[in-house]
Amino acid sequence: MTRIEAVFRQLKKRGEKALIPFITAGDPDLQTTKALALEMAAKGADVLELGIPFSDPLADGPTIQAASLRALQAGVHFQQVLELAGELRQETDIPLVLMGYYNPILQYGLERTVSEAKRLGVDGFIIPDLPLEEAGPWRRLAVAAGLAPIFLAAPTSGPERIKKAGRLTRGFLYYVSVTGITGARQALPADLIAALQEVRALVQCPLAVGFGISTPEQVQGLAPYVDGVVVGSAIVQRVAKLKGPELIKEVGDFIAALKAPLRGK
Repeated sequence: MTRIEAVFRQLKKRGEKALIPFITAGDPDLQTTKALALEMAAKGADVLELGIPFSDPLADGPTIQAASLRALQAGVHFQQVLELAGELRQETDIPLVLMGYYNPILQYGLERTVSEAKRLGVDGFIIPDLPLEEAGPWRRLAVAAGLAPIFLAAPTSGPERIKKAGRLTRGFLYYVSVTGITGARQALPADLIAALQEVRALVQCPLAVGFGISTPEQVQGLAPYVDGVVVGSAIVQRVAKLKGPELIKEVGDFIAALKAPLRGK
């Protein structure tokens, strides 16, 4: 059983749902990312997504685009993100998922990526621009190594594609809440809960929802319909504005507030 599977099973037994925060690795620097990751794990995060900086993050809105640019300007590259995951693995058992685009992974080499990720304690990958139809070689290598290839589904996917994604994904299925890019939103789509109920009926795997979720109140509203909630831009906004101990405390407090409605009763 993988760490991701174990976490979802443990949470289900306790009547809890997973909080899955995202930060861009290397924004503003790798040591701050490490401190943030450990603080989030301590304050209630169940799975951690680390973004791989990329020059053309097509699924991301301005907040995460800017974070990626800051990390790239600081010289952060894929190898360093893998090494950071290895450092984190020495200090925490939280499942680590790398989220990034296919080009850096392809350039690094699929077999090399899988081998290094496994050795350093990475648990899975989310690759937004790798469609199901083209993911076969990557998925086979990842699954053989015990890594989770985590696929996405969207409001435009349709029932058959959602079923296929649910069969092929490992760890959880990532449902994109909006037809668009990442970014904190004051209001989520009116039909999101109905859509989540439909997806839940189509797949057997754990279901997580992300894109646009930014407040504990939104998390509370979604919790009954999913197994996990992803929050990214609302955290990255804080990273852009704050520094040092103030940043670590602010993000830790925010994680605790987001996790509270996922703890069940």
